[in-house]
Amino acid sequence: MKPYTLGMITFLESGIDEKSGKVSHKERLDRAIEEIVLADKVGLDYYGIGEHHRSDYAASSPQIILAAEAKLTNRIHLGSAVTVLSSSDPVRIYEDFATLDVLSNGRAEIMAGRGSFIESFPLFGYDLDDYQTLFTEKLDMLLEIRKNERITWKGGKHTPKLDNVGIYPRSIQEKLKVSIAVGGTQSSVVRAAKLGLPMIIAVLGGSPLRFKPLVDLYKHFYHESGHNPDDMEIGIAIHGLITDKDPNDLVERYFLPHHATFTKLGEERGWNVGHKKEYLSKVIDGPLFIGHVDDIEKRILEVFEGLGVNRFLLQTPGSLMPHEDVLKTIELYGNRIIPNIKKKLNKA
Repeated sequence: MKPYTLGMITFLESGIDEKSGKVSHKERLDRAIEEIVLADKVGLDYYGIGEHHRSDYAASSPQIILAAEAKLTNRIHLGSAVTVLSSSDPVRIYEDFATLDVLSNGRAEIMAGRGSFIESFPLFGYDLDDYQTLFTEKLDMLLEIRKNERITWKGGKHTPKLDNVGIYPRSIQEKLKVSIAVGGTQSSVVRAAKLGLPMIIAVLGGSPLRFKPLVDLYKHFYHESGHNPDDMEIGIAIHGLITDKDPNDLVERYFLPHHATFTKLGEERGWNVGHKKEYLSKVIDGPLFIGHVDDIEKRILEVFEGLGVNRFLLQTPGSLMPHEDVLKTIELYGNRIIPNIKKKLNKA
């Protein structure tokens, strides 16, 4: 497997309402610039931004935001989390991220997914009835563009026919990195494995260790398909915030924006809205890694060792929190957790 890496992702949350916290899109984007620069400085391996087309998020075009950071950073890899490939043009996505790769000298990554939010589908004229076939066809086209400077493509229901057309610029990387984000569907895991693409599992509920069968499934089909074991990369993405002070204070303060966010989503999707007892259970032994730096380090190490993955992405903040909380999380994550975990894992 590839070396261990640890990074962060964000949706650039701008908040739900004044009671739970809300900032302008401009302010959230300005904060993002500071976050990425700090993440690079303290040693995070990756910073990813998720594409959303909603008022409560400030990132409809992650590649533009990341391009603004390419010349302000030196080593951190920059990418999406995720790019909603189903409602995007594979040619334009490749061109955008290849441009980012050139600007960053080979540090760009596309994390492709079908998207758990559906706003982009009607926005760009796509039918939700085609949810499955859109992603499959467009992923195939993107990978073909990545492989060949000039592409001949027969076209399909969702993509145009192309006859020996050049796609530019080309990435600095020999193959622009493309990862697949999955939410727990076995067919998505098997597809990523058979294609030999890195996989990221988004943990939205339950203990992270319950995803071990999906990790094992990926490894089985990856090896069966004959891919190089040294290139295997499996990641996990988990919400979290970190403090070096009283963790109960952080847990208490995070409840209001978190509850507001998931109440809104619950109303939109028909979910039961959880209350504080459920929230606290997620903090103790679930998908919310919120707490003291020493405890979060132990939990992340348990994920690496218990799942057998080699990449960890902390989704911060998950719901709008004060900027200083996000910066403190990045600082503690980069300066304390990441070097300690890499030292322990590389000794094992």
